[in-house]
Amino acid sequence: MNYTLRQLRTFVAVARHGSFSQAGQAIGLSQSAVSHSIKELEGEMGVRLLDRTTREVMLTEAGQQLATRLERLLEELNTSVQDIRSYGEQRSGTVRVAASQTPSAHLMPQCLASSQQRYPEIRVILHDRVQQWVLQSVRNAEVDFGIVIGPLHDADFDSEEILQEPFLLLCHQDDALAQVAQAQWSMLAGRRLVLQDYASGSRVLVDAALRQLALDVEVVQEIGHPATLYPMVEAGIGISILPALALPLPSGRRLTVRRLYPEINRSLMLIKRKNRSLTPAAEAIWQEVRQQALLLTQDRSRNPAF
Repeated sequence: MNYTLRQLRTFVAVARHGSFSQAGQAIGLSQSAVSHSIKELEGEMGVRLLDRTTREVMLTEAGQQLATRLERLLEELNTSVQDIRSYGEQRSGTVRVAASQTPSAHLMPQCLASSQQRYPEIRVILHDRVQQWVLQSVRNAEVDFGIVIGPLHDADFDSEEILQEPFLLLCHQDDALAQVAQAQWSMLAGRRLVLQDYASGSRVLVDAALRQLALDVEVVQEIGHPATLYPMVEAGIGISILPALALPLPSGRRLTVRRLYPEINRSLMLIKRKNRSLTPAAEAIWQEVRQQALLLTQDRSRNPAF
C-alpha cells in the first residue's frame, strides 16, 4: 500500500474531531485538503473509512478499527521521534580526543577550558601522543577523533583542515640569521640543524621543503619532544625549524624566531573514522576545536608575533 504518514494523521484528526473543518484547523490544512487526503487513503486501502452526510462525519466499522489502532501507533511513533531528537540534542558523556604534541600544548588548553564552560556535562579526555599513535587510535576507534599535522592522504579518515601555519626559523639571538632583514630558506644551506624526529608529523614536511629547495644541511640532533629544541638551540648546538603553533617562546631564553621566505605552511587537521558519525557530545567538542583554531587565526592576523 502506498499511503503516507500525512494521510494517516489526517484520518486520525477527522476521527477525533468528527469534522473535516475542525480536523483541518487542528492540523493546519484546509477542509478541501482534508477531504482529498481521506479520499486518497480510502482509495489506497480499498475500503470506505468514513460515512459523510451534510451534517456529520461518522466512522465506518473499518474506520473505527483503523482509528483505534492508528491513534496508539502514531503516539508511539511521535514518542520515538522525540526520543531521537532528544538524543541529538544531548550534550553529556565522555569524549576522547587524541592530539599530537604541539596542538596538545598550544591549542587544546583553550579548547578544554572553553568546553568546560559551555558543556559542563561533557568530560573531555585528551591523549597527548605522537602522530602515528593518534592516527592508529582513531583508526581503531579508541578515541572519538584526533588532531594531526597535514596534509593527510589516508582513505581511512574523514578530515577537515582547521588551521594553516608557517614554518619558522629558531636561532640564538646572537646568530647571524637573527640580524638579517628577511630570513630566507636558502640561508640555511650548510647549517647545523636540530629537528624533531619522525614521530612528529612536521618532520616529513620539513624534509620535503629542504629537498624542494635543494638545501644541503646537517641534521646534528633529532629529538622527540618540541620543548627540547629550545635549550639545544640556545646552547649553540644548531638552529631549528618549528611551526608557528609552538609560539610563544619560553620566557628568559636567548632565542629569536623569524619568518622564513618563501613561506611554507603546514596544516592542522581534525580526523575521524571514515563514514562514521560522531556522538552529539563529540560533535560539540569537534566544533569547539574548530572555533578555537579560527579564533587563533584571527588573533594572529591582528597581532602578528613574527
